[in-house]
Amino acid sequence: MFEGVMLGLETAFTLQNLMLVIFGCLIGTFIGMLPGLGPMSIIAIMIPVAITLGDPSSAIILLAGVYYGAIFGGSTSSILINAPGVAGTVATSFDGYPMARKGQAGKALTIAAVSSFSGGTIGAILLFMFAPALSSVALLFHSAEYFALMVLGLTAIAAFAGKGQVGKALLMTIAGVMLATVGESALFNAPRFTGGIQDLQSGMSFITLAMALFALPEALYLIFDPKKSETGNSAESIKNLRITKDEAKKIAPVIARQSIQGFLIGVMPGAGATLASFLGYGVERNIAKGEDQAEFGKGSIKGLAAPETANNAACTGSFVPLLTLGIPGSGTTAILLGALIALNVTPGPRLMIDNPAIFWSVIISMYFGNVILLILNLPLIPYIAKLLTIPRNYLIPFVLFFTMIGAYIGQNNATELIILVALGILATIFKFAKYPLAPLLIGFILGGMLENNFARSVNITDDISFMWERPMTLGLLIVAVLMVIIPMYRQSKARKAAAKKEA
Repeated sequence: MFEGVMLGLETAFTLQNLMLVIFGCLIGTFIGMLPGLGPMSIIAIMIPVAITLGDPSSAIILLAGVYYGAIFGGSTSSILINAPGVAGTVATSFDGYPMARKGQAGKALTIAAVSSFSGGTIGAILLFMFAPALSSVALLFHSAEYFALMVLGLTAIAAFAGKGQVGKALLMTIAGVMLATVGESALFNAPRFTGGIQDLQSGMSFITLAMALFALPEALYLIFDPKKSETGNSAESIKNLRITKDEAKKIAPVIARQSIQGFLIGVMPGAGATLASFLGYGVERNIAKGEDQAEFGKGSIKGLAAPETANNAACTGSFVPLLTLGIPGSGTTAILLGALIALNVTPGPRLMIDNPAIFWSVIISMYFGNVILLILNLPLIPYIAKLLTIPRNYLIPFVLFFTMIGAYIGQNNATELIILVALGILATIFKFAKYPLAPLLIGFILGGMLENNFARSVNITDDISFMWERPMTLGLLIVAVLMVIIPMYRQSKARKAAAKKEA
């Protein structure tokens, strides 16, 4: 192992590979900032460039840099214009955007950058230490465990429900799961619930739904209710990038917890950064107390640090099943797997032995990449945050333009624009009616995976006995139930205490 690490250091710190990390991080960061262009698109475009490099280590280092650069940069559009183009940064907008609206855009971007760096760095260290051992843990997860994991992810709706709004959040989650069933599934070749529209056979696009739920209603909200859209961002508030000692003390334990949790979720094939960010946000909201918990959704620094840390740690963790088992943990790592195969490299248990230079150089370059991302992003924050000083009459067309372009690029058909407008109008109505929109997107993202894993598990056992016969599945389901019961118990206790005070 020591020889492999030294070989990896020698490979990672060649001038060419250092420049490729910097180039990949730059490209990924700017692509991540643009709604509608996620890491999958840019990595697919960059594969021919990577292959021409000849050296598999250099190629995968470049593509990995683009990957975590895009996740790092995706937080910017989520925080500034509430338009998350990358699924892993949706949860970032829940508290990042309210902070920007309150005149703390610079501070929000700083917290996001520091949290991302910390999560990615801790994830890289954990990957370096435990990659060989964690590959055997990943093999323990089967369809039943993934079903339980998706259920656990859906229980995060309790974190996005306001006071007394659990019922509304549940209804929105069910609506999201229903939208996930549109089109062909992995189990049925026939199209479902498409209404005869051929463009819906492949299902609804995540980008279209994300734009319709967050970016489009925000633009319409600015038009219908201009007084509430005033942000209070000034040159001074944008320059205010410093995190105080008290704020650092608040987010430090959040970063520590979510780095480990996010990494472990990333290790599980099929989970990925999106689930890690939602679970990270949900867990931190549920364990917060009093004023800290009430602040979630209104500009909480903990609510911003949690998903940003978790999604970057999960990105690093997703390389465990990719490199040690040859199993892609997400759509993006599936493209990376294709790139490795195109380079005549076979990922799997023997990669560490047969190609130690590739295995260890990728891991070492991840830490260096996170340092580069921090150095690149922190000086740019004051300039990026100036986007919010643009007058509203100019910013609204800007948001609408990127919303439309993002939705169209996702599927390359005009039907997406019609769906975008229809869902955007509905989402605006829901927003005025105080229905939380986040649970709908969670239901959509996890709904398809929930259905597929449930069906596979039932096919194996012929009934639902897998839920209690497999210890890990049962354990995850118990945790899911507790994540719903505990917030409800707290609300009930608070109501009783309030009633006693009135009496």
